[in-house]
Formats: sequence, C-alpha cells, structure tokens
Amino acid sequence: MPAVPGLAPRRAALRMLDGVLRRGETLDRAAALTKGLAPHDAALALAIAGETLRRLPALDAAIDSATRQSLPDDSKARAVLRLALAQKAALDVPDHALVATALPLVDGGPRRLVHGVLGTLLRKGATFSDADPLPDAVEQRWRAAWGDEVVAAARRAILRRPPLDLSFRSDVVSDDFPLGQSLAPRHRRLGPDDGGVTSLPGYAEGDWWVQDLAASLPARLVPAHARSVIDACAAPGGKTMQLAAAGHAVTALDRSESRLERLRANLARTRLDATPVAADALDWSPPAPADAVLLDAPCSATGTFRRHPEVLHRATARIIADCAELQARLLDRAATWLRPGGSLVYAVCSLEPQEGEVQVDRFLGKHPGWRLEPAPPAVPGIAPRERGWLRLLPGQLEEAGGLDGFFIAHLVRGSD
Repeated sequence: MPAVPGLAPRRAALRMLDGVLRRGETLDRAAALTKGLAPHDAALALAIAGETLRRLPALDAAIDSATRQSLPDDSKARAVLRLALAQKAALDVPDHALVATALPLVDGGPRRLVHGVLGTLLRKGATFSDADPLPDAVEQRWRAAWGDEVVAAARRAILRRPPLDLSFRSDVVSDDFPLGQSLAPRHRRLGPDDGGVTSLPGYAEGDWWVQDLAASLPARLVPAHARSVIDACAAPGGKTMQLAAAGHAVTALDRSESRLERLRANLARTRLDATPVAADALDWSPPAPADAVLLDAPCSATGTFRRHPEVLHRATARIIADCAELQARLLDRAATWLRPGGSLVYAVCSLEPQEGEVQVDRFLGKHPGWRLEPAPPAVPGIAPRERGWLRLLPGQLEEAGGLDGFFIAHLVRGSD
C-alpha cells in the first residue's frame, strides 16, 4: 500500500491519547512518542491530541449520535473517530484528508464501522460550539463549588488559546518592553501573533521568563521586608526568579535534582541569584528559621486546564484526595521553618476547594497561633475573597485573555 501523507503524526497522536486516557500520563510526557518525527509533524501530533482532549465530551456525543450501539470508551474505533472529528472541529482539515488518515489507523479492525460513522457525520455537516462541555465529574464538582457561571466560563476557556504572559526581573525592562499589555507590575501579556518565545526582545538578555499571570501572584504576597525566603517545591523556578528579583535571599527547595537543573539554567539566563537545594521538604529543615516560606504545593493542577486539558481526565477524586493529604503534611512541615511573625504563602493551581479553602481551614484549626493575613488586590478585577485569600476562577479577566485557576492564602505565625 502506498504511504498516506500525514499518517505518521496521526499515529503518534493516537498513541498519545492512549497514554493520557488509559495510562494516566500527562500530555507532555506522552509527547515523547513524537520522537523521530519532523518538527512540523510532531507539532501537528501534539495539536491533534490536545484538541481531542479539549473537546472529548462533545466528540463522544457526536459519535454516539451516529451509532446504533455505543462504542466502548476504550475501543480503537472510538479513539480514531475522536481524533478525526477533533481535526474537523478545531484544525480545519479537509474531509477527504480526515477519511484518508483515519482508516489506516484501524487496519485489522472495524474499518467499515469507522468509515460509516465518519461518513455519516461529515455528510450531516457535524458542527461544534465554542463552549463545549467538560467531563461530567468535573462539571458536577465545579458547579457545586462555584456555580453555573463559572462552569459556563470554563467551557469557553478550554477552547480558547491562552495568552502568553511574561514576568520581568525589573521595572525598567518591563516598562521598556515594546509588545503586549501590562496587567500588573513587571508583567506583559502578549497576543498570538507577537512571535515565538526565543525571538522576543530581551530573551537572550534574560530580561523575562514565561509565567501565567495567576502563577505570578503567590510571590507577590511575600512581604517585601522578608529577607530570607524558602521557595518550597521551587522548580522550574518562576517564583524563585520573582523572589530573587524582588531582593529576597532565596533558598530554592525541590526534591528533583533534574528539575533543579532547569531552575539553575533559568537563573543563569536571567542573571538572578538563589540557593538551590535538592531535598524532600517533608524531611528537610533549614539551618535557621526563615522570614517567609512560599509553598506552591503539588496538586491536581485542575486550574491549568486551558494549557493542559488532560488534567480534567486525570484528576480523579482519588488523586485530589491524595494531593490534599500531601498538602496538609507539607503545610504542617513548612510551618516549622519560620521564625515568630514569619509569613507562609500557600498556593495551588487547583480549582478544587479540598486543596484550597478546606486546606487552609484545616491548618488554622490545627495551629491556633496562626492567622490569615488579608491579601491586597492582586490585579485590577481580582479582589480577595471575604476571608482574605485569593481564589482565581474561570471567567475572571476573560476579556483580557483569562487566568489559570489558583488558590492563594497568606498565613502569618504568631509572635509566640
């Protein structure tokens, strides 16, 4: 059989989807399956897999509308149809190319079924909205926690390409940067046509680094007067660089030596200073009490669904519960590193109350000598909640490009 143009990236995308949905891998890890492809084919494979994950419930609804009996969720036929329809919905691939690249993916399998279902949907002119539903379990959790408006905003957000946010090492280089808009000090938000990262002004000089605006807010809550600051779970280093640029003496703690190598490279590029330490935060202690700790804890990462749509399929109730248990242990441990009057800024890129509001209430109930310090207004349009913490939700700053979901709280140890 002659080679089918464009088949190799589709095969890679199919394997990536299998890695995410059946083996629970991240999309970044599954992207290793594109090794050996030409750069443009690898990019196409990643785009196809990503768009399929963004639209999975809507794709399944379309498939089910054209079959007499529901296909198993893990069947190859359903996977190939998902992949083909995602290209129709998001990548403007011609119908003949969809069919030509889909059928070889089910060689030895139900080609006639796939051909029939795909042909039926294409003839009907299958269309998709600009606000597709999220997985049922996610919508149920978020509707209970945040209401219908947030769920509707999340449906819109997952289908939109998120902006590129830059954090700067000084006010001078931020003010002089010629592109984008500033939504906060030392910040610029760029549009999709402003160029690739390494081609932007100031990259080689280390003037900035890529960091979602929401992810930059936890470091902004660390008091300016704090001299010694521990950045727990620090890699790959965005918050470490913020703290160093603000003049703090930073200990960058992370259990992964390989991730710390990336942090060191980022520090070298930006010409900022910090002290990397490879250790498990649950076992490590600082040589002297610190003035502040920034704990951006491991979490379900459901707040990053715009950039990493696979989190909505990976973050089960069990994973959320396991993350919450680890966060509680890390909070209790980090509290021992501080001097009296010191600050502990706790953050998670999660939209699950179990990892945010519930976690802080548990901590304050267990540590009566601590208090919650009300956060200042973060950026225009983002005000602290009534308890004083920051809760960033889908729909906030939507007209300016939106934000990742985050929870941030500033806890202060009593003077003893």
